[in-house]
Amino acid sequence: MPPDPPADTLTRIRARGHIGIRLGLGRMRALLGRLGDPQQRLHGVLIGGTNGKGSVAAMTTAMLAAAGYSTGSSPSPHLHSYRERVTIDGRPCAPEDLEALLTEVLAASVPGEDAFGPATEFELMTAAAYLWSARQDVDVMVMEVGLGGRLDASNTWDAEVVAVTNVGLDHQEYLGDTIVSVAAEKAAIIKRGARAVTGAQGQALETVAGRADEVGVPLDVRAQLPVIAADRAGVLLEHPRLGGLRLPLLGRHQAANAAVALGVVEALGASGVAQVSDDAIRAGFAATNWPGRLELLEYDGLVVLVDGAHNPDGMAALADTLDELAPSLPDGRLTLLLGVMRDKEVDRMLSALAGPARLRDARCFATGVPETERTLPAAALAGRWEAVSGVEACPVDDADEALERALASAAREDGVLVVAGSLYLVGHLRARLVSGAISDTDA
Repeated sequence: MPPDPPADTLTRIRARGHIGIRLGLGRMRALLGRLGDPQQRLHGVLIGGTNGKGSVAAMTTAMLAAAGYSTGSSPSPHLHSYRERVTIDGRPCAPEDLEALLTEVLAASVPGEDAFGPATEFELMTAAAYLWSARQDVDVMVMEVGLGGRLDASNTWDAEVVAVTNVGLDHQEYLGDTIVSVAAEKAAIIKRGARAVTGAQGQALETVAGRADEVGVPLDVRAQLPVIAADRAGVLLEHPRLGGLRLPLLGRHQAANAAVALGVVEALGASGVAQVSDDAIRAGFAATNWPGRLELLEYDGLVVLVDGAHNPDGMAALADTLDELAPSLPDGRLTLLLGVMRDKEVDRMLSALAGPARLRDARCFATGVPETERTLPAAALAGRWEAVSGVEACPVDDADEALERALASAAREDGVLVVAGSLYLVGHLRARLVSGAISDTDA
């Protein structure tokens, strides 16, 4: 019998997930060095923070696109496909290009394994994003930090602008268990010669400001923009110079992210990287799209809200948004479909979600997050929801079966289905709900 054909490169890189998270810059610097240090040819912004990184990146790239600039980006984690992690002008990398690119990056990582150990999945994908963006000669790179900042693979790039959206408790096993310790890790992306923007508050702001002062970097502190209206179409924001800004993202918390994004484009202008006019700012905000995050969908006559709310602050924003949108949504009993990672602050997340009475009383299905050993088992999650909400939850191990049962429940109750928790769960199930969702192999 002939041997099995070798696995494609993307499959081999996906298998690096078993390595887990291994913070440190040595492997990444060595890898980028063997690739010719492509990050040194890039100009743009590095965005860190606990929540809102993706929203700020989406707004920033939309404003830059409206101003006529080409952009490279690398959302982390991706929603549906690894192709999204290497995106140019909003278009994910083509399958054949990604395969060739990852083959090159993986080969370049091998010589460093003796000294540093094997590169992680995130390091390989980040290197690929830097390499492809440099080869495509993009005008502006908009890069998101993966975890923390100081030792994250993305921090091998000295961007002209850095942003720290906000600071909350998440990934304490890596970043520490206080706001100050987490803020210090995130603020470390602020390096001499850059310009910095932040939406942080309180002790976190003090820490971020201290880092900026230490390295002599001007810090632009951005307060949340006033919200004129919030509805199913998104939020309408007030700006003293620009007037009303329509942003088609749900939730009042986006007013804080919008303020940081405005700070980023202004800092890019002051740094000589990109000039964005007021008209381009307005057009960019109006065109912003960020799927899988407080996204309303329609499926077979049902209203479905999907949200990768993976920490307590994210769950609180989801609860607040659902509460505010209630008058414009079907008024039957809510159905929840939840799946989370076991290493998250599960009880705090569930307590935040169960704040409003309508959510506490929801029909809840608990499931596992597909294709990861980090998932909290469905039965354990169901028990913890019941302990927090006082309402029994139904455990369903298989996520696809859980979706079918949750959809049937929402139809019976004439209410909204809310799919929330891990972004990996949201991405997996959103592909079932949205026709034509991108995959790793389609063109």
